[in-house]
Amino acid sequence: MQLTYTPEQEAFRAEVRAWMRAHVPAEKLASFDSAEGFEQHRAWERTLASGNYGMVTWPAEYGGRGLDLIQWLIFEEEYHRAGAPGRVNQNGIFLLGPTMMEYGTPEQKARFLSAMAAGDEVWAQAWSEPQAGSDLAAVRATAVRDGDDYVLTGHKIWSSRAVFADWAFGLFRTEAGSERHKGLSLILFPLKMEGVDVRPIPQIDGEAGFAEIFLDGARVPIANRLGDEGQGWHVCMATAGFERGLMLRSPARFQAAAARLVELAKRDSDRVDATISAAVMQAAMDAEAYALSIYSTASRLMAGGKIGAEASCNKIFWSELDVRLNRTALSILGARAELLREAPDAGDVGNWLDAYLFSLAGPIYAGTNEIQRNIIAERVLGLPR
Repeated sequence: MQLTYTPEQEAFRAEVRAWMRAHVPAEKLASFDSAEGFEQHRAWERTLASGNYGMVTWPAEYGGRGLDLIQWLIFEEEYHRAGAPGRVNQNGIFLLGPTMMEYGTPEQKARFLSAMAAGDEVWAQAWSEPQAGSDLAAVRATAVRDGDDYVLTGHKIWSSRAVFADWAFGLFRTEAGSERHKGLSLILFPLKMEGVDVRPIPQIDGEAGFAEIFLDGARVPIANRLGDEGQGWHVCMATAGFERGLMLRSPARFQAAAARLVELAKRDSDRVDATISAAVMQAAMDAEAYALSIYSTASRLMAGGKIGAEASCNKIFWSELDVRLNRTALSILGARAELLREAPDAGDVGNWLDAYLFSLAGPIYAGTNEIQRNIIAERVLGLPR
């Protein structure tokens, strides 16, 4: 299948490509899981916002361009083609932002979205708990009404970007005695306030990409609840749909990685046997297949459709593709694959190792793939529990 584009879409692609050529930093930024790198990436978010590229699908009054999802996919293709920095505010712009567009009040949209698009406020996701990782319905953290406030108490864990972020969106029990999916609400809270203790969790590379959050009597206005009280599960499932099925991992990310893998295989052809060659070709084909699937999903949404349980299929596909793709690169590199990014002779080898280590988390975050397979079995295929 060959995608074709309208003249207007091609003109937008040319505009984005020219802008990226002029603005993407020549030097790779430090990791956004370090204090220095986090601020470098925040500055990049502000650079994007200066060109109204913070989130192109959002209305202009919220820092966007009011473009459709096909144009967003085109933007993503040019973004990754240019080797632009990772989006430090991905939890905000790709997950919370679209959910707020659907469920937020006019006041919430005016208060949060422009600052989100500009990188002035970076967001963390505070869903998982020590006893509620993949089983999100088992959350125990509570939000108790006290006048015009909620009083937050509980323990969140594996919160991406929380070490340096400004805000978090979390799932809390607002109905005493409720169980499972009932009595939950999605609440927005600052990470730097009394009653909130953020503790870094070092990753395998030593950087603090995650944190656990302890809440002990933190007070936030009731106006910080997104959606109706007790409807948090419904709101969060909309966010999960964006996370698993469309926004969080655009196909351009994997198309760009597959193109780099093909170049690596050509460059080190003496190390590529028939098995590795087949794996390279499969990665390239899978990246294109994922792109076509997402273009189809985007077209369906633009026609008024919704993202449903089938988003779990996408999540399994892109997360396992990522692991296979990067593992194939390490097979080509051989012993050199063990070089860290900062090693004097690493060149671009360390980038593959970083990508591989991160890819191992893909089948876990956004809902483990085991849970996604259960969802597909029960809700897509209609199989018994």
